[in-house]
Amino acid sequence: MLRLSKKADYALMAVRHLAIRSDAGAASAREIAEQYDIPLELLAKVLQRLVRTGILRSTQGTRGGYVLSRPATLISVADVIQAIDGPVSVTACGSEPVSCEQYAKCSIRDPLWRIKDRILAALATCSVHELATEADASAPAGIIHPAVVQPHR
Repeated sequence: MLRLSKKADYALMAVRHLAIRSDAGAASAREIAEQYDIPLELLAKVLQRLVRTGILRSTQGTRGGYVLSRPATLISVADVIQAIDGPVSVTACGSEPVSCEQYAKCSIRDPLWRIKDRILAALATCSVHELATEADASAPAGIIHPAVVQPHR
């Protein structure tokens, strides 16, 4: 089964949050953690990794926090996942026959690698902006979706 790690889930939640509220300035790790019930210590590590890989920028101080380092349209879901989990893989073996006894005679390795390339291409075509603009009735309270027009009263 293909499955994202919990850290990758949290990373995607955080970058989506930052994309939704991009006009509001930086968001703290605490704010994001509380909004989505994510353990603060774990989220802080995830956010720091996203900073190290260039997806986020961080600032110190009372108004400090995290912001996207570039427009959400230019950050793909694949970028975020690979920043957290490393290269996407669907097989236990890598490109080197390091410890696989079946490597030389494996009949499914190459087809599975092509499938992995298709999965990665699909993840690369989906931007964080798309995640942020998806109609989502389950968004936590207090998050105002930028595409939602508030009625005048």
